[in-house]
This record gives sequence, structure tokens and C-alpha cells, in this order.
Amino acid sequence: MVCMGLLAVACAGAWAGVSAQGVRESAGKRPMTFADLQRIKRVSDPQISPSGKWVMFSVTEVDLGKNVKVNHLWVVPMGGAAGNAGRGGKERQVTFWKEGERGGRFSPDGRQVLFVSEDGGTSSQIYLASWNEAQGTLGTPRRLTNVSTEADGAIWSPDSQRILFTSRVYPECSQGSSWVEEDNCDKRRDADAAANLVKGQVWDHLLYRHWNEYVGPKRSHVLVVPVADGNAVRDLTPMQDVGDAEAPTFSLGGPMGYAWAPDSKEIAFVTNVDVVPAASTNNDVYTLRLDDPGARPTRISSSMGSDDGPVYSPNGKYLAFRSQARAGYESDRFRLMLYDREKQEARELLPKFDRWVDEFVWGPDSRAVYLASGDAGRTAILRFQFEGEPENPFKPITSDGEFSDLQLSFDGNNLVATRMSVDQPAEINAIAPGLTEEPAAETVSPEEAKRAADLAKFSILGTLEVGGSSPRRQLTHLNDGLLSTLDLPAQEAFRFAGAGGTPVEGFLVRPPGFDETRKYPVKFLIHGGPQGAWGDAWSYRWNPELMAASGYVVVMVNPRGSTGYGQAFVDGVNGDWGGKAYVDLMRGMDSAEKQYPFIDKTRECALGASYGGFMANWILTHTNRFACIVTHDGMFNPQSAYGDTEELWFNEWEFRTSATTPAGKGHAAKQTVDAAPAQPWNNFDKPAALDPFRRWSPMLSIRSAKTPTLVIHSQRDYRLDVSEGFQLFTALQRLNVPSRMLYFPDEGHWILKPQNSKLWYETVGDWCDRWTKTNVYATTGSEGSAAPVASPRVPTSSRMGVSRPTEMEEDKPAPVKPDAPPIVMERVPRRGSALAAAVPAVAPPAEPTVAPPVVAAPPAAGKAKPSKGGDGHASFQIEISAPSDEVQLGADARVLIALTNLAEHQILFAHRPGMNNPEFSYTVHVRNAAGRVVEETAYGRESRVHPETEGRTVDYVQPGQSVTQTAHLARLVNLSRPGQYKVKVSRRDPESQAVVESNEITLNVVP
Repeated sequence: MVCMGLLAVACAGAWAGVSAQGVRESAGKRPMTFADLQRIKRVSDPQISPSGKWVMFSVTEVDLGKNVKVNHLWVVPMGGAAGNAGRGGKERQVTFWKEGERGGRFSPDGRQVLFVSEDGGTSSQIYLASWNEAQGTLGTPRRLTNVSTEADGAIWSPDSQRILFTSRVYPECSQGSSWVEEDNCDKRRDADAAANLVKGQVWDHLLYRHWNEYVGPKRSHVLVVPVADGNAVRDLTPMQDVGDAEAPTFSLGGPMGYAWAPDSKEIAFVTNVDVVPAASTNNDVYTLRLDDPGARPTRISSSMGSDDGPVYSPNGKYLAFRSQARAGYESDRFRLMLYDREKQEARELLPKFDRWVDEFVWGPDSRAVYLASGDAGRTAILRFQFEGEPENPFKPITSDGEFSDLQLSFDGNNLVATRMSVDQPAEINAIAPGLTEEPAAETVSPEEAKRAADLAKFSILGTLEVGGSSPRRQLTHLNDGLLSTLDLPAQEAFRFAGAGGTPVEGFLVRPPGFDETRKYPVKFLIHGGPQGAWGDAWSYRWNPELMAASGYVVVMVNPRGSTGYGQAFVDGVNGDWGGKAYVDLMRGMDSAEKQYPFIDKTRECALGASYGGFMANWILTHTNRFACIVTHDGMFNPQSAYGDTEELWFNEWEFRTSATTPAGKGHAAKQTVDAAPAQPWNNFDKPAALDPFRRWSPMLSIRSAKTPTLVIHSQRDYRLDVSEGFQLFTALQRLNVPSRMLYFPDEGHWILKPQNSKLWYETVGDWCDRWTKTNVYATTGSEGSAAPVASPRVPTSSRMGVSRPTEMEEDKPAPVKPDAPPIVMERVPRRGSALAAAVPAVAPPAEPTVAPPVVAAPPAAGKAKPSKGGDGHASFQIEISAPSDEVQLGADARVLIALTNLAEHQILFAHRPGMNNPEFSYTVHVRNAAGRVVEETAYGRESRVHPETEGRTVDYVQPGQSVTQTAHLARLVNLSRPGQYKVKVSRRDPESQAVVESNEITLNVVP
């Protein structure tokens, strides 16, 4: 079998850049740093000029010093840019205002460009500028609108005479009013609110806050303005038509919620008029005739699920939109519906297509659509011809990366989209959909052919007749210069059997300068959703390349619930949050360890956000296999999370009781979900096993937690309230689990401000380094382990700020408000007390203060000698070492103590919990050069005389495994004089009662 067509594109680069000797050939390139990530120009929103000659697009640039992002409009000829920006490239910036511009759109007649800007930094309004098609330049912009409640999201009517836009208005001001009356009413309400010293709010409905802000009394409305008169605005969705609803409904990176009909006399828009929108996904598509002053909106969709993204066909015969069938399920399959405007009938266009339709555009003849769909870690672009009876209605266009922002030229000859991959940020690409490009036969190796066959089992493309991909050209090259200096390893896919034997896919990114002969620590990334997916995509919030740049292997798995593998796979997480998905993840890590021998099993960290944060919490409370955990915005207590989230439909669906109907004669096994919305109070009288809120609650298993954990949460996260992070951090602190919390007072569910992002990457990187003994925390460069690499981070402090397409990566560019700085909290010891306090963290020490609870014994350093095992009947041995055998007088003198299980069964290691307290677990002997026992400190005497007065905990140490602690000798004994000191520790075996002594090491205290 050979690797053909699109599959060849997908599999050809799987091992690109890895030499036969096993060392990645970086050609002098360097690992990426956070500063590099912020220097990258963020390309988005391509728009093709009516003639097809130009592509306008947005470029967001980050000013890290000013802590702002600014967006400007650029253009590039459809012929492409020849080379790097600034080195002969043809991309050109065409807008230059200080506050930036966004949403550039060509008028259909090709004469003007509109955009939205906050000129002067006060009010978002629509601006118009003349367009020179021959030269690709803009004239002087003029302000069109003067809307007191601001304007955004502007789009042209097909006749270039009017512009649709949105504004957040007071609904009651729109009740039976002219625009002058409505706008004056809005002004008065805003002025009254600003003057009122009382800022309290009264609510009588849910969805009083959403995403990262309190909703308040305003609602989004769709308005229209003629190009000839910016003051002649009309509110198209007044209160008498849509009530208190948002029009269009809130969407995160989804399709636009309104559209023009080709005759410019009708619009379509999306709204949800259900009484309790917080518990409803029932968005509907409405149409409204604009040439009839008495016309009212007409609903054309009928699904109880969400209907969105309306787009008229060029000939005006159809209105297509996306639709979900099941009510209350935001992750049901996005179907493509075709509404016949004359017959007033809707039908599903692709009933057998088992993937989501992420976005789509019409072909110029109105007989075909081009659609983008997530497919096995990529985005497949397909053409589907539904009229004309083609032999094969599907034509795959391309799938070598992640594509979004689809645009088709008027003549249909060029399909333009942004494309990104793990090793390349978004750039504008042009695809010739009518042509086919066959791969050269000699480029297909047997190994690549096997990978293609493997991929076909996961990919929808494997069921299609794939004869080749369409030629693709990269039009923009804004980041080529920077990328050419960076070592960005390609992503590799691996497959394995998950829960129940179901095929599951994972991905791996090797570190820069990869050496096959070494062992590397792992960052195991867990995606959110849960209905999301890892893919061949660039990210600014969780960037796999930056995660790998400091010397880590990055592993990502798409467990049950992930998109791109069919709806049954997506549904597999419903009502089963900690079940099959957890098994898939653990088996994925097992498979990666087996397939990639360079992974160091003892140095793995699990990191997740949103649902990934929940799963990190679940892992924390159900296994000790990881050296550390990072949990960002994760659910800890599902019962409380139900009451403090804004989108109730999510928890009411995801925590419904699920059941599996066994396979019967002629029927396959089927999973069903309880029809009633899940609400915690309806389950209090049930056993925990039948209550998903308790069954999948990490909080109820928190006493099993031992893994060092970094908790991250933000005040303005209303999807998963900050109290979830507070509850987890409190529990970890009270259970004396090594823990730290990073709190952002000015962020929501995503960390978007540049300097906050900097602190996030620094804190996460430091936590992983500390517990995997990597970079500045590495105790040895012994053969076979990953050598320390130059870290792009700096030590964490409490004030560091001074120095996939479905997820919106950016906020609207705006200056940062003077909010309180982020806070990092962790447990630190107090002298003379066994208790620890949460205080603002200081720069971490050059070595970890304590190793993970269960890891392989560290190699001896200093002057370590072979250990003794007591009388030979003990079930463990003890070995001590020191990071350095030379200690400055008055400085801390540290000794690492490792207890290793010698038995064939697990042993219980009872000890004083928390960091830096081995003195309650061992007897520590320190003698000076004369052989005399060194005088104890008051703290050391307390630990010796009263060891049982302190709280105790137990580690379950498996055969051959170790548990390690750090003893701080300067706290225990008086090391006030220079000289040599002999150190040894001992502990009684609770089974044999034998006293087990360690080896003896020598510490030199120098002036």
C-alpha cells in the first residue's frame, strides 16, 4: 500500500528533522523563548478583494513592555509575498492608528474598506476609507457612526449601500422608539449609571454574568446604517421583537451570527429567546425583511439544539446554517442544514458525515459548499457538491495543518484561509480548489505508507477516494525571519488501544537538540472541553513548542470526548468524566513510555486546563505516578461548580446519569444519557455511585492526594469560578501536600494579558523543573539523563509583571487596567514551628526543597557511600546524599534522604507530612571532626523529644520505588564553626523492628 493524496501530506512529515543517528539536526537553531513567542506577528481574518487581486488581513503585535496588543490591517497580493517580511516581501501594513484597527472588509463594489477602531481610545466606531484596487492602498479614513453605545462587527450589504453591525444597548430604550430617541435614552442611562454612587445590582434571572464579565442591563442588538448617512441608524432587533435576548447570541470564536441576503433586502440573525438562556442552547436562526417597515423576524430553524452561522447562497435560493439536534448539549454534532427559501423547507445536507462542520463557504455557482472539519488532529477542507449529480460529491481539498477563516474568491479560483501547525504560527494561504496535485511516488516510503494506513482508521478521509490534494501557496511570510532561527521540532502521532479497546490517538513533540540516547522529563498536556482536541495547531496560551523548549518531551492524548473522531467518541465522556477518558489518558502515557524509550518515567508532570484542569485534579486524587501536577481553572467540587457557573446547560448535560444498554441480537451496545437535567439536589438521596456530581468529584478523594500541585485560577473566570481553585488549594495546604497557587485578579478563563502570560509560563515552567529536577534544579548530569538546558525563564516571584480555531486566542486589543498584580502562594516552613503558612512566594532556591513523594532514588552526590540495610531483615534501605559537600558558614546545609522499598510488597512509610520535615521521620546524627555529637537547636530538640505530637501521614511505597525528603541540618544542629561534619540517619522498621542506618557522608562548612 502507498501513501496517496492528502494522506501523504499528513504522514510525510511525521519524523521530519530526525536524523538516522537519533539526534535532531537543528542546523544551529536555538530553542524558542517566551520573548520569541510574543514577538511573533499574529495573523488572522483574511478577506479577498472583489477582483480577487488582494487579500486584506489582520496582524496583532504584542508590546510586552507596555503590556498591550495592537491590531492593524495589512494587505498582500493574491500572487503572494516573495520571501520574508522586510526582505523583499510584498505584505504591507495599510492602517497605522495608535489604538489599532480590526474587522477590515472590502465593499462588494471594490471602492471602499470599512473597519472598526477606537480612534482616541474612547469609543469603538465604524470607519470608511477609499480603496485603490490597482495599488492596494487606502485613502484617508472617515468616521461613519456616532453610536453612544459603540459599534462593532460591521459587514457590508451586497449592494455596498448599507452596513450591518452590533451594539450593546438598553433593550427598554429600543421599545417602539426611533433611533434618535433610542440613542438619547442610552446616553441618559449611561450617564445616570456613571453618576450613581451605588454600584449594586439586582437580578431576577440567570445568566447574570457570562465568560469574564457581569452582563448588566445592556444587550447586544443588530443594527443597520446607510453608508450615505452615519446618523440614520435602525435597530433591527428591538425589544418588542426579541425581548430581553441577545442578538446575536454570545459566541467564542464561532461563526458570525448574522448575514445579508444577496438582494440586500433581507438579513438572517441568531438569537435565543428561551426564558432561561443560562440553561438553554436553543439558539435559532431568524430572517427579517428590511424592505417592509412592518415586518417581524421569522424563525426558520426548528432544532431544539443550537442553530447558528447563517450564510445565504450567492443565487439567493438557499440559506445554509449549522445545527445541533440535541437540546442542552453544546457539543452535539454540528450538522449543515440547507433551507430552501422558496419552499420554506430545511434539510440536512450531510446526514452521514460523522464530523463537525466547523465553518463553511458557498461555491460561486451555489451548487457546492466548502467546509472545514476537525479530523484526527488536523482540519480537513472538503468540497461537497449537492447539485448536478456528480460521481463523487466529496472532494478533499487539503488537510496538512489547521485551517480556519475560509474565504472563496468571487470566481471560485482561490480558496483563502489561515493555516497553522504545531511548528508554525498562522499565516495566510491560498488554495486552488479546482486543481489536483499528485504526490511524487518516490517520496512515499514503506514506513510512511504504514502511517497513512494507520491514520486512515482515524480519519474521515480514509473513507473517501483521495486522489491528491489541491495546490497550496503561502501568501504571507511575516514570521519567516524569526522562525528561521528557532529549533521547532515537528509533531509526531502515535496510536494505542484505550478503554474498551477503542483506538485512541496521541501526539508527541521532542525537545530541541534532541538526543535519542538521553532520558527526558515529560510534560503531559490534557486538553479542555472536554469536547476539544489536540491537533497540528499553534497556540499562544498552551504552546507545545515552548513547553518542549526547556528540555521536555511533550505528550498530548485525545481521550474520549475529543472531537475529530466521530460523534460517538465525543459522546463517550458524557456522564463519565473520570471514567473512559481517564483510562484513555493513562494508557496513552503508558503507550508513549513504551514506544519512546527516551522518556524518563520518573520525571513526568501532568498539566491541564478547564476540563483538563478537572482531569489533573482527578489524576491528583487517583494516582501517584506523576512527579508534579499543574491544574488551571479546573473543577474540584462538581456540586459547588453547578451553582457558580454561568452556563448551566453544560453541567446539566455533562453530569447526567449515563447507562450502557448491552448488545442484543441484531443490536449493538448503546450508551444513553438521562433525559432530565442534572441538578445536585436531585441526587442527595442516591448512593454516590449513582450521583455523577459525587462520583466524579475530585474533592471526595482529596485525602489520597500526595503529588506536588500548582493551582492556577483567575478572579474573572465565570465558566469555572475561582472558588474551585481556592477550595483545592485550601485542601492541599491543610493536607500538607506541597502546593502553590497562582492567582490572577484581572483574567478570565484564559490568560491573555502579555505580562500575565509571562508569569504563567515562568511559574508553570519552574514548578515542572523543580519536581522533575530539571534545569536549575538538576542535581547531576549523569550519563543517560537529560542534561540541563538553558532555561528561558527567570525565578518566580509574586510580582513578575514588571520586567485551535474554535477557541478565541485573543482579546480585543486594549491597554491593561491598573488591577492588582497576580499573587503566587505556597507553603513555606516557619522556624520553630511544625506548621506552615501560605505567604507570597520568593525566588525559589537553586535546588528543590523536597523531591516528589514517590520517585526513583536520586543518585548520590557529595561523598555518598553504599548504604547499609540494618540487620538484613528490614524491608527498606536508606541512602543519603548532599547537593554539595561544601557549605558556606551560616547557610543552609541540606541532605537528601531516600528510603527505598526492598520488599516484594508495598510498604507503609508513616512520616510527618509537608515539606522539609524529615526530622519527624528519621533520627538524624551529626558529629564534628572530633567525633562528638553536635549540639542541637531548640527546633531539633523538639523534633527528637516530641515526634509523635505532630500530625502524621502515610505514603504507600511500591516495590523498588523510593520516597525522598530533604533535611535542613542548620535547623537541627548548631553548625556555627567551620570544619568537617559527619552525617548519618536511621529509622526503625515497623515490621522487623530493626534499626536501619544510612551511609555516612561528610559536609565541609567553610568560612
